[in-house]
Amino acid sequence: MNSLLEIEAGIMQLSEGEIRDLSNWLQEYLNVAWDKQIQVDAKSGRLDQLIERTKADIEANRVKPLDEILNNP
Repeated sequence: MNSLLEIEAGIMQLSEGEIRDLSNWLQEYLNVAWDKQIQVDAKSGRLDQLIERTKADIEANRVKPLDEILNNP
């Protein structure tokens, strides 16, 4: 396997289009890894407390619509 410095040097030799393609590939790779981690955490129960707290907040009307939060910095 190449070292990080060798990989960085190789990336600098890529065309702009190749760098974009690499960036898209890397983002998709990270998305898949994130999804797998969420599945593992859900199956293990690590998210149960967060889910219960979220349900309680919804029932107590302690939530705002996402649009309201995003559009009101």
